[in-house]
Amino acid sequence: MSTEKMDIPEEMQSTLVPEIMEPETEFKFRCHKDISCFNACCKRTDLTLTPYDILRLRQHLELSSEAFLKNHTVPFEMDAHGTPGIKMRTDNEGACLFVREEGCSVYEDRPSSCRLYGLGSLAKHDQGTSGEHFIHFKNKEAHCKGWDEDNTQTVKEFTAAQGVDVYEEYNKDWMRLMLKKKSAGPSIGKPSELSLQLFFMASYDLDRFKRFIQSPSFSKIFTLDKAEFDKICSDDLELLKFGGRFMLHVLFGEQSVPVVENAAEKRYEERKDIIDMRYKAEVEAHNIKAEELKKEALRVDDDRQDDGHDADSCHDKSCK
Repeated sequence: MSTEKMDIPEEMQSTLVPEIMEPETEFKFRCHKDISCFNACCKRTDLTLTPYDILRLRQHLELSSEAFLKNHTVPFEMDAHGTPGIKMRTDNEGACLFVREEGCSVYEDRPSSCRLYGLGSLAKHDQGTSGEHFIHFKNKEAHCKGWDEDNTQTVKEFTAAQGVDVYEEYNKDWMRLMLKKKSAGPSIGKPSELSLQLFFMASYDLDRFKRFIQSPSFSKIFTLDKAEFDKICSDDLELLKFGGRFMLHVLFGEQSVPVVENAAEKRYEERKDIIDMRYKAEVEAHNIKAEELKKEALRVDDDRQDDGHDADSCHDKSCK
């Protein structure tokens, strides 16, 4: 087991420094219905959902992405730039809405963090390599009795048995975006409001994202082979994977999605009148605001002089 320190997101930080566990690292842990702390972890939860978590849960519940997000999640900002994240909604006591006395009601499609419980996971990119991989560490909570169970297994055996490997595979592209955005830092600056809206759609609201790529606006800028387009529109998993590619283009300017030749110039020409009108309206609004501020400053100065005070010469703090 390595003692290498990791750069852990703020929301996952604790007073403990985790140790990286290799795939062949052995540990003892087992959770089951007869353990005294069963369901305790689900009754006080703060669970961030990944795009693949949301896809699996809404398919299990047979809900649209809009309905699932509205009824079962709450938004939050993942960083100082306002990158949108999604957390699982809980009741007033902090319990997961899917927990029952007999266990999880969506167990077959439970989120990746629930599957991995007992361990933590972070995506990492090693220098000199072309891809990302997940590293694991112990996430031992004080109430959990699963660590007292005599059930030795390797990390690799545990993640395979819990179905974690599938989730990590489909979350990999999204985690790549997170790592790339973090490593780029100030060099890319704060994403525009439109970029953040597109990120939300492509990551979490796949029904709306599908409507977007089927719209005339999308086809005027991007071009996809018909077979690929049909595949993306008929399979939500393919749509999710395409969303990762699309965001590489939006956030980092990578040519990950084919673009119509001279699309930007054509788009500008089509919208030139609207763009010019908006610019003129913004300039006019700025001038009106500046004039209002000037009038307000003059009014305050006149009021002070009416009281017998010269605002420039008076040294009474109440006049300032």
